Amino acid sequence: MSAATRALAAVRPAPKPLHPKGQVFHACLYRHGVEPPLGVEFLDTVSTDEVLVRQSRAIGLPTALPDIHGLAVRLTNPDGSHGDLLFATTGLGRLTRHVLTFSKKQYGRPVTTLLPYRTAAGPVLLAARASGDASVEILCAVGEGEWRHLADLRLTQTPADDQAISFDPVRHRLPGLEQYDWVRRLRAPAYEEARESRREDAVVPTRDS
Repeated sequence: MSAATRALAAVRPAPKPLHPKGQVFHACLYRHGVEPPLGVEFLDTVSTDEVLVRQSRAIGLPTALPDIHGLAVRLTNPDGSHGDLLFATTGLGRLTRHVLTFSKKQYGRPVTTLLPYRTAAGPVLLAARASGDASVEILCAVGEGEWRHLADLRLTQTPADDQAISFDPVRHRLPGLEQYDWVRRLRAPAYEEARESRREDAVVPTRDS
């Protein structure tokens, strides 16, 4: 994952080597709480959250071509910190929920968090799929189990600054959704590579450089 990020950064220098351009806007997340409860705070809580959402194309191919689409959601935690969720185009089957795929449209296929979270209920995967105009259904599954309705995301289309926000689910966690050590080791280098790319991009050359 970090090698791919490094390669894209070298070929196409940008603040975000992966998902280089996107749309960021404000939205509302209506959490219904899963029934029966799973003993996981974020999944069990009934709440209405104002969130930031970013929709993007992972590779940045021309819009006429299929790409891996990304959906990022940022919530405010009860302690005032924030937590991030990242989804990418996959399937919803027992195997395909872990396999990246391409789509021409943002919600032409479902998206999942791809890798599981460690929770009190076991490994949990989250998913999202379009459920109507400006509405996205959020699902969760324990292990390879059935998908359960968790929440509804209503997209308000109120724009925000795309370059002013960077999502990182390793650093920014939600209550009860922990990263497995192997997931952290897999993902952390890629996010560090992306942060380094942004730092380099932010350097303004002097006249002597």
